[in-house]
Amino acid sequence: MMHTFLFEPGVWTSKGTFWRADGEPIEAQGRIEIAHHPTAWLLSGSLKVFGSPPVEFVNAYSISPPGRDATCMKWTSENATLGKLSGTYSVVGSSILCVYTCTAAGYHGAEHLGQVDANRYNASGILLLHERRLSSWQVVLTRKAT
Repeated sequence: MMHTFLFEPGVWTSKGTFWRADGEPIEAQGRIEIAHHPTAWLLSGSLKVFGSPPVEFVNAYSISPPGRDATCMKWTSENATLGKLSGTYSVVGSSILCVYTCTAAGYHGAEHLGQVDANRYNASGILLLHERRLSSWQVVLTRKAT
C-alpha cells in the first residue's frame, strides 16, 4: 500500500488523547492540511487540547520533497512556544517515523504514524525537554473526502 499522508495533498482531521507531563489524559482534536509545491511540501495544522484552560498548538512545516529513494524527507518549522524545530520523516514499511529537535532549547521528540488504510493513520508521539517528558499524544488521522 502506498502512503497517502504527506505524499498526497489533502486535509486530515485528528481525534484522540493528549497527555500532560503529569500523565493526565485530555481529549484532543485537530486538523492538518498538506499542500505540494515544486520546491517544498507545506504542512499546516493545529491540535486543540480540551483541558482547563483549553490549549491550541499550531504548526507550519516546510518539508523538502523526497529524493530518489523517497524514504527520507527533512523538514523545518517555526513554533511560537518551542522555537525553530528541524526533523526528518522516514518511511519504514507501513509506518512513517518522525524524529525532531530544537537544539537551541533542548526540546526533542518522535512520532510514529502507522497506516491503517489509504484514509486513516494511527499516530503516537512524544515531546521531551532534555530527558523529561513534557507531553505525549495518540490520535487517529482521517483524510477528509474531497
